[in-house]
Amino acid sequence: LMEKISANLSYKEGVHSNTATRRNIDNNPNAEQLAAMKLVAAKVFQPVREWYGKPIRVNSFFRSPELNTRTGGSKTSQHCKGEAIDIDTSNDNKKLYDYIRDNLEYDQLIWEFGNESNPDWIHVSFSKNGNRKRQLLAKKVNGRTTYSVI
Repeated sequence: LMEKISANLSYKEGVHSNTATRRNIDNNPNAEQLAAMKLVAAKVFQPVREWYGKPIRVNSFFRSPELNTRTGGSKTSQHCKGEAIDIDTSNDNKKLYDYIRDNLEYDQLIWEFGNESNPDWIHVSFSKNGNRKRQLLAKKVNGRTTYSVI
């Protein structure tokens, strides 16, 4: 199953996880989850990639429930539905965040850690059932991740 999720996103990138590989966890989406991934790619990833014009690293996209538990993901994580992607360019994350916020439809857009000038990575989700355009800031407080509305 070596199909592409979008022009610049391979299936392999969409399901890759070091934790899944290390722990031998099956991290392949079902048809519904794959359809959700293709929608996220079409509505968010691909438009950003074409605007940015350079490769964008995918830190995490699909997570099976077992993988999500192993990585400490939220029980309601949109990654499990194939509706969320974590992207990272290292130094241009703020630029991508602003572009998504100002130009694209999305459900949640999360500035993940980092500092005021650049997040460590961006979490963005898209749902076929309607999008809230919710912006959040993720921070570590006493070792726990907290989210606040921006």
